[in-house]
Amino acid sequence: MATSDKTMFEIYRESDYNRAFRYIFYTDLEEHARGPEIARAAAGETVFSGFFADERKEAAREVVLAILDDLNGQNDEDSDTAGMSKQELTARLGQFMVE
Repeated sequence: MATSDKTMFEIYRESDYNRAFRYIFYTDLEEHARGPEIARAAAGETVFSGFFADERKEAAREVVLAILDDLNGQNDEDSDTAGMSKQELTARLGQFMVE
């Protein structure tokens, strides 16, 4: 698959006091937002990353948002133990991912 046919993404956890989980689709960033958004993600802790096939990107975004709801719901309960295994993330997102 050509690089132009896929979208690089990352699910990350902010390092500030609230430790919220967020996501970024790098290749969807608009020029004016690119620097600040990448800096914000770089300052956080990577939870999961990879590439989505462009034709499945919007469906993948819906699943990512559901994952973030789950993760941030845990975060409200206990910010130190909130998380999801790589196996579970792969199971939920694998159908959208490409090499």
